[in-house]
This record gives sequence, C-alpha cells and structure tokens, in this order.
Amino acid sequence: MIGKALTLALLEKNYKVIILSRQTTQRQPETTNLFYSAWDVNGQTIDKDAISKDDYIINLAGAGIADKRWRKKRKQEIINSRARSGELLVKALQDIPNKIKAVISASAIGWYGADAVIPDPKPFREDDPHDGSFLGETCKLWEQSVEPLRKLGKRLVKIRTGIVLSNEGGALKEFKRPLRFGVAAILGDGRQVISWIHIDDLVRLYIAAIEDETLNGVYNAVAPRPVSNKEFTMQLARIQKGNFFIPVYVPSFVLKLVIGEMSIEVLKSATVSCDKIHYTGFTFLHPTIEAALKNLEEK
Repeated sequence: MIGKALTLALLEKNYKVIILSRQTTQRQPETTNLFYSAWDVNGQTIDKDAISKDDYIINLAGAGIADKRWRKKRKQEIINSRARSGELLVKALQDIPNKIKAVISASAIGWYGADAVIPDPKPFREDDPHDGSFLGETCKLWEQSVEPLRKLGKRLVKIRTGIVLSNEGGALKEFKRPLRFGVAAILGDGRQVISWIHIDDLVRLYIAAIEDETLNGVYNAVAPRPVSNKEFTMQLARIQKGNFFIPVYVPSFVLKLVIGEMSIEVLKSATVSCDKIHYTGFTFLHPTIEAALKNLEEK
C-alpha cells in the first residue's frame, strides 16, 4: 500500500524508480521511469545492477502484521521478512560497488509499549527504549538489521510509522467494515489512543528523507493529534453515515477470541510524538483526524 503510493509520487517528481521484487518475469514497466529488478530475501540474492545504479534505497519490505493470526510460524515470518531484508541490503552495499547516498528504512511505532496512564499520557519519543512485547522486539531486530550501514558511511533514516490511513487498504478498511451495516464498532472501552498518519503525509515524509540531507536517524511518522479509538470511530461514522449509525462497544474478550494475541495491539494505547520531524520544518497536510478522514472520503 505504502510502496504503491510512494512510487506514484516519486514518478510524478521525475525520479526513476526500481522496484525490487521476487517476481519480475511477467512485469512490464508502466512508464519509462519505472523498472523491476529481482531480489530474494530468503535466498539472500539481489540484482547487482539495480544496486549499482541506485542513488537511494527505500526499504519497505515486511510481511503484513495483521494479515494472519499470530501463531509461532507467522511470528517468525514477520520477523524474518524484516530483519533478513535489512541484512541483505547491508551485504549488498558491502559487496557491490555503489553510489548510494542514503537508505530510508521502515520501522513502526510498535517499538513503543503502552501508555503508562490514560488519559494525558507522556508521549513516546524517538529516544525511548523498545518495548519487550512481540512487536517491540520485532522492531528492534528490524532496525538493528540496517544499522551496519552507518559504518559504510551511508546516511540512514528509520521511519517509525503509525496507523496509516489510506483508501487502498490497511486499518481504515477494517474500521469501515462494520459501518456497512450502520454499526460504529468501538473496540474495548474506546479510550486507547491511536497514533495515525494520512498516506499522503507519510509519502511526503519519505520523500523528505531522500531530499533533505539533514535528516538522519529515527523519526516518528505520526500526525500531530492522536485520537482515542472512540473518537476515531465516531468521527469516521459521522463522515460516512451522518446520524444513521449505532455505536457498539466490542468487548476485549470478543476481540481476543476473534484475532488472538493481536488483540493486545488493537487494544493498546500508544501516544506517540511527532515533534522531532516537525522541528525539521516538515509540515502535515492533514494534522487532524477530521481533515484526514474527510480528504480520504472525497477521493
């Protein structure tokens, strides 16, 4: 989802984009500036020509967190898809002559634990330690996998992304699903905080990480105004249904039965600060949840 939106934005700015994919044989370039090259994270192979041609690498690789229940095998797939992709890029830049100026690598706000208090918690910042939960440990391994790039003299930017709002998939689609039946499904007690970002702002942040050479290190990719699950759900319901909906609280035990261990993350309150990226001069086109949801509804 993020990769597709980012590719379109880069092409609009006249960048040449090489997409690394496991399957390239049947893919045809959609424009003269879009190309496909092969890599295999499991086999630890990568197209040497792609690496030698690149100026920047954006690493978005990773199995979907919410695609399947978190059984033991799936957890390992989630970790390996992230850590092994980072390891492959490090090995490639060590072994292949290149002119890479910077690597921008995805991470997630799953790095952080739950808010200590609700409401009015102290927001998590980039220098806070990782959480000991599954997602916290996953993000730690994810970020560690690309850290050796600094020793190669590469500018390294890690973007810890919040809940991404897009019409093309992700969390917003799941929030909309009950509204088809006029139900605004508030999860748990609804007080847990969601740190979110509009897809357009996330794409702009990735491009800023390419173009602004002062950006270095870790940045939280979240909008300035996080909201509670209840506020998010009610705002979406009003935009989609006007007054024709019924708020329904979904008990925590029901979520646990339906999605298993993943329910911990769904019910977790995580208030994350965007101050660090804001202080660089980056501005958000959609700083409020109302503005973001209205924009997506109009698209």
